[in-house]
Amino acid sequence: MYGDETTIRKILTATGDTWAVVGLSTNRARAAYGVAEVLRRFGKRVVPVHPKAETVHGERGYASLADIPFAVDVVDVFVNSELAGAVADEAVAKGARAVWFQLGVVDEAAYDRTRAAGLDMVMDRCPAIEIPRLS
Repeated sequence: MYGDETTIRKILTATGDTWAVVGLSTNRARAAYGVAEVLRRFGKRVVPVHPKAETVHGERGYASLADIPFAVDVVDVFVNSELAGAVADEAVAKGARAVWFQLGVVDEAAYDRTRAAGLDMVMDRCPAIEIPRLS
C-alpha cells in the first residue's frame, strides 16, 4: 500500500490547495478531466500540465511543471508508470509538498526518492475517490 489513510488525509486537507494535474487536457473523456472537476468542487485550484498547455476549467495550462510561475502544493500524476518517476523528480525540483500517482500508476523507486526528499506521496489511488470520504 502506497498511501496510508493519515497521508491521504494530510495531502487532501492540510498540504495546500494548488494542485498541478500532469496529463490534464480539454479531453472530457479522460479520467484527469473528471478528477480535476471533483478537486475543484472541493476547493482546490487545479493547474493543467500537458504538452499542449491548454486552458482547462478556466485555468491556464503549462507544458511542464517547471513552466508554472508560482508555487504548487500537490502534483497529481496522470501519466503511465514508465513516465511517472520523471514527473515525481520534477515535482521535487519544483518544491511541491506532495505527489499523488493515480490509480494504476506505480513506481516504487520514485516513491522512495520522493519520500527521501521529504515529500508526502500516494500511489495507485484516486483523490476524487478519497476526498468525498473525508466528510
